[in-house]
Amino acid sequence: MAPVTNTPPEVSILHPKVLLFTAGLTTSIFLSYRFYKRYIRRIRNYLDLTSSILNNRQSLYGYVTSVPDGDNFRFYHTPGGRLLGWGWLRSIPTTRAALKDETLMIRLCGVDAPECSHFGKPAQPYSQEALQWLREYINGRYVTITPYSIDQYKRVVARAQIWKWNGRKDVSAEMLKRGIAVVYEGKVGAEFGDNESWYRKLEAKAKKLKRGMWSLGKKLQTPSAYKKLYVNN
Repeated sequence: MAPVTNTPPEVSILHPKVLLFTAGLTTSIFLSYRFYKRYIRRIRNYLDLTSSILNNRQSLYGYVTSVPDGDNFRFYHTPGGRLLGWGWLRSIPTTRAALKDETLMIRLCGVDAPECSHFGKPAQPYSQEALQWLREYINGRYVTITPYSIDQYKRVVARAQIWKWNGRKDVSAEMLKRGIAVVYEGKVGAEFGDNESWYRKLEAKAKKLKRGMWSLGKKLQTPSAYKKLYVNN
């Protein structure tokens, strides 16, 4: 009779060190991916804006490449800023061809600037002043935007902030202070973040002091009323 040997059954459980290594590797990959999405991945255009970015009001840092209107500008996302080489190791495109499909069109939240001349419509008073001020204030500079939504024209409605010598400035608020924009009156696409009350107080003060557009008195026509007039006619 053959001798009986006690062969231990095969053990399928992984060694604790292997489990720890696997868990650590998985966690590292997950965190690295989240870090990439949050701080490194460049948002090329509005199609890259996820619901998570909009719902969480994720701030984006970038460069203003042009200002075509009194309350709009083109924004080139530069994640990480100078820390990740933008402006010294990585260059920002300057030609129209290179910028095609690489920028976000930003619509300033909470405000409406006087309408410039478009499609045969005459320009509103103070439209050129608003456009010129916005160009001098932000064009060719870095700003931080907080995107809220995407409107029917594929523009990103967002709060824009810029660092100046006396601190961070809200661009919409600065326009209201100077009377070169009014609080947005439309029911569709209205976005204020948490600043509607503040914006309305700034508008009321500019109106009281008759700054900019408010110096027109009874002749003042808001951008919203102007647009309705030409839509109906």
